[in-house]
Amino acid sequence: MRLFHTGFLEIKTPDIYYGRKNADFGQGFYLTDDMEFSRRWAKERKGETTICNTYELNTEGLSVKEFSRSEEWFDYINKNRNHKPDELKEYDIIMGPIANDTIYDVMGIITSGYLDAKESLQLLMIGPEYHQITIKSEKAAAQLEFLSSEEIVLKDILKYRELVAREEADYQELFARELERLEE
Repeated sequence: MRLFHTGFLEIKTPDIYYGRKNADFGQGFYLTDDMEFSRRWAKERKGETTICNTYELNTEGLSVKEFSRSEEWFDYINKNRNHKPDELKEYDIIMGPIANDTIYDVMGIITSGYLDAKESLQLLMIGPEYHQITIKSEKAAAQLEFLSSEEIVLKDILKYRELVAREEADYQELFARELERLEE
């Protein structure tokens, strides 16, 4: 499986314990199998080089949990965001959709307590579906082979940011319509 991670560092040996524990799929190293999607989140930072790292993952012998947008997926995300113990810690890899409220700015409405779980799930089901792969165990990290890294130049960063801004505006419009429908 070919995977990508964009950031400011060339990461040859990922640290699965670095980063937020309350992300969608909990503690782990987050990647995507969509290079274009990974590059869309490239940012510019003064004095830093923006890098897209490429990896290959051999899943043979690994325990993989794959989600689709569903109640089970929402429940897992919600528990992780609320710092509950990871109920799927026996898996080496967790794969599935990214919750769009972490991609697009929707003012924390989904996790604010304003909506019940059913309404929150309905809102998370809308919009584009992007895929994330989270390396959760040392065993899986050992089977992730670094292949290369490539600098993303400013011209491309700006092009991708413009694309994301247009997509975010479309998503927020769709989100507002769906939220109004839920309030009826």
